[in-house]
Amino acid sequence: MPELVLQLTRAAFLALLWLFVFAALRVVRSDLYAASGLRAAAPRRPPRGGTSKPGRGGGRSSGPKSLIVTAGALAGTRIALDGRPIMLGRADDSTLVLDDDYASTRHARISQSGNDWYVEDLGSTNGTYLDRAKVSGPTKVPPGTPIRIGKTVIELRT
Repeated sequence: MPELVLQLTRAAFLALLWLFVFAALRVVRSDLYAASGLRAAAPRRPPRGGTSKPGRGGGRSSGPKSLIVTAGALAGTRIALDGRPIMLGRADDSTLVLDDDYASTRHARISQSGNDWYVEDLGSTNGTYLDRAKVSGPTKVPPGTPIRIGKTVIELRT
């Protein structure tokens, strides 16, 4: 009987070891999937909410011109808005690299659609907040409205 118990214990240990390996591979795969841009390319459709885009003719000059970190370790940092998406997170290739314990590797993206800017959480662990409301999809960001990622707060400014 003890031999059978020993064999069952070995088999259970081996099964747990393989479960750990598969869980680790799943995490690595999700990080690589996010880094490749495949997840980021999917939501390029117009944001939900039915908002119209007034002033298509040439109102770009009235929109935000920079992104400013107002609180956190990077307070005072300014990024010029040139129409390209801004990636936020702990990853070294992010536009704004956040040294924040509550930020994920690929935390959020701020992108332009027409004359408006939108923030989108990229499946982060602790969430992204727009003026105390948790962001669940692409959400329009009015200039001056705080976007909070952990202890870091950023705003779009004109």
